[in-house]
Amino acid sequence: MEFTCNWPVNRNGSLKVLLVNIVLITSTFVWYFYAFDILTQSVKQINLGYVELFAIWSSHFGAAVISAFIGANISIKMEKKVHFLYGWLLLEFFASFSNFLLNNPNLLSLLFISSFIGVSFGLGMPVCMGYFRNSTFPEKRARLGGLIFFLNGPWYLLLGITNVWDVTSKTLILASWRGLWLLVLILLKPSEQVIYKSKDLSYIEIIRTRNFTLYFIPWWMLCLVNYLNVPTLIKSFGEDFYRFSTLIEGVLAGFFSIIGGYLSDINGRKRTVILGFTMLGLGYATLGLYPKSLFSWWFYTIVDGVAWGFFHVLFLLTIWGELALYASCEKYYALGGLPFFLSNYLKIIIAPYISETFSVYTVFSLASFFLFLAVIPLMYASETLPERKLRERELRNYIEKAKKVKEKFAKN
Repeated sequence: MEFTCNWPVNRNGSLKVLLVNIVLITSTFVWYFYAFDILTQSVKQINLGYVELFAIWSSHFGAAVISAFIGANISIKMEKKVHFLYGWLLLEFFASFSNFLLNNPNLLSLLFISSFIGVSFGLGMPVCMGYFRNSTFPEKRARLGGLIFFLNGPWYLLLGITNVWDVTSKTLILASWRGLWLLVLILLKPSEQVIYKSKDLSYIEIIRTRNFTLYFIPWWMLCLVNYLNVPTLIKSFGEDFYRFSTLIEGVLAGFFSIIGGYLSDINGRKRTVILGFTMLGLGYATLGLYPKSLFSWWFYTIVDGVAWGFFHVLFLLTIWGELALYASCEKYYALGGLPFFLSNYLKIIIAPYISETFSVYTVFSLASFFLFLAVIPLMYASETLPERKLRERELRNYIEKAKKVKEKFAKN
């Protein structure tokens, strides 16, 4: 089945398109993580058993995943996807006010809010990412994505200051944040025009695609290793030190998202991803050998921040859209977001038991092993940045070098 593919007017050719992407992606990620933090703190306030916690987080992440698939299916049938984005951001605005119920949290209110936040975030994320893919040229896509993720950092830090405030104040901040950026988006008036008919593939057809699978498996393994190891990291060095190092990693990831985006636009996505896996594997290998060493912890912190700067740009924004080629990319992004949601879910439900069952040497050594193992599928994957773009850049570099050599001999 075929549907219309709507590309933003002045694709990659105006500041307006860049601003629209910043508003959509940056404001949404900041909104979600701030809302998720409010929810997490409220869950910790009351004494809940494992079954209750399982129900709350299952409803949250389950709602996010299911709504992402639903949103992708709905959006590809719409001629004006911008209207879908308006409705989605309005839903997040109303979802913000549901946090007022957390002033006196109970199991029912937590179940309702966790589901509502999950639906509000998941429903429009594939469409939001699809807008980014459709509004950028491949040779500049990753570096623009890096700029967008770099801008997330200051907002995280600014809103993080309000963590000590009460639920009512944080709820008003959350609603104001979403309402403000929704108003900005309306004033920007993003527009679309139909460029071509895109093929609508089923999820099964996408999963069976060789190149998709070769990128999806390493991404899945990366998310599992990263999030399942969090309790073990906290157990080894303490929660305060872990939080401080996480802040350092966030700063590094912000800077290196720009560098990683630039590198991947020049050298290709595949090489940059493999570089990130190699660095992170070395970081876990060092922790596996010397888990109590402060040097090994700081080495891991640095390489983890650098590597995730690469991964944020490539696995969240870039690769899935490019794998879609001329098919609808929203379903690709919905599937690509699956490891992110499920690994966060497993981090809360299963990971604490892993840290209690296995030694830190075993956990970190296995993490390093699986990360190096994850590189194998990438070796057989095809580059998602069009080969023509890489060849053109190499040819330009060769011509420039030839001109310099010619000028040098001419002077002599």
